[in-house]
Amino acid sequence: MARRRKHRTHQKGAARTSEDGVPKSFVIKHGQVGTSLTQLVRDLRKVMEPNTASRLKERKRNKLKDFFAMAPALKVTHLLALTLTDLAPSLRLVRLPVGPTFSFRVERYSLMKDVRKISRSAPSQGLEYLTAPLLVLASFPPPSPTTPAHLPLLMKAFQSMFPPLSPKSMSLSGARRVVLIAYNAERGTIDFRHYIITVKPYGVSKRVRRVLEGTSQKSSGTSSMTRVLDLGNERDVADFLLRKKGERGPESEAGYESAASSASSVAGDDGDAVSLADDYVGRNNRRGQKRAVKLNEVGPRLELRLVKITEGVPGKDGEVLYHEFSAWSHIRLGTSVTDIATVKKSRAEAAALRASHTEKETLREKRRKEQEENVRRKKGKEAGKQKVSEDSDEEQSEGEWDEEEDISDGEDVAEETDAESESDGFEEPPPKKSKTRIKS
Repeated sequence: MARRRKHRTHQKGAARTSEDGVPKSFVIKHGQVGTSLTQLVRDLRKVMEPNTASRLKERKRNKLKDFFAMAPALKVTHLLALTLTDLAPSLRLVRLPVGPTFSFRVERYSLMKDVRKISRSAPSQGLEYLTAPLLVLASFPPPSPTTPAHLPLLMKAFQSMFPPLSPKSMSLSGARRVVLIAYNAERGTIDFRHYIITVKPYGVSKRVRRVLEGTSQKSSGTSSMTRVLDLGNERDVADFLLRKKGERGPESEAGYESAASSASSVAGDDGDAVSLADDYVGRNNRRGQKRAVKLNEVGPRLELRLVKITEGVPGKDGEVLYHEFSAWSHIRLGTSVTDIATVKKSRAEAAALRASHTEKETLREKRRKEQEENVRRKKGKEAGKQKVSEDSDEEQSEGEWDEEEDISDGEDVAEETDAESESDGFEEPPPKKSKTRIKS
């Protein structure tokens, strides 16, 4: 039987060149949550594709430290954990592996299926999720002495979740989705929106576009049906193309649109029209052609309120950098960490809190050094024992070889003497006399 040869299914370092520097994420649910939050986790994974674990399955016995331990091997840089509290759902954004941790309260949210029900646009085909979305930060105040200190840190946290944008190396066809994160200064909340970029012909009325794009394939279960524009109630194609806006059908005597009204309906808004800098996905979207670019919202929607920013990761929390219910409501740039960490506490309580954090960090560092020293000492003992056992084995093997060699020589001599003695003592029997019979 021929020997089976193993073939590698992947090459080490083959696909690593394009993955360096791209942030990756885990989106999980933590604790007991309902079906709505479970679906929200799936929708957020859809938003973060393709640089997220879309089919990650959590178990009840999984803890956050399990994901923290697994993240470095998979080069995961962010963790989004949704949990349900007595007051409202909570979202924690953790920057791995050392923090900081941003804690949000989810004020309101809508799932993808809810947004799809109220949307008039066609559902997406799914190919948009093969590339990462573009991030747009809106309504965040520019850095200045009057800007709250936590907002620049929050902006950097959101920017680090998505791949950096490089206009020189980026392909235009790779821009398929947009994630909008807007800051609402009046409410002090953050609005999260997710859109798909659509490109349509510019200068063509909607009715003409429906005639040109009326035939499409629509899947229904296992069978596919063709959806064709229905013109059975029209006496002429002009009744459908040139009927005035708002007119119900061919029975009306209002007449057709005039040239001016038709031109105004065809022209559209010049603000939506752009000249394509490169070829784009879709029919006849070639470089240099004028197209209307629009955004179709696909969800989910989130309204978040920042509650707290802490150093480190959950389970190894450090100092509190920001808290919504702090003693000073207006935190400015240049404010010390001592003032920021004061969360309804006096200066003595804040100093005691910092001292406890310092003591815990010192104890953690001491234990880590002791553990490393114990491991080093144990390895040294094992290496010494192994060396001693090897030396004793060599000495024993050498002694046994000499004895066996002597014994083998003695055995050969004894065998030779025994063979000679046996040959000397052995006598050949006399020959038998042949009997002859004489006849008389």
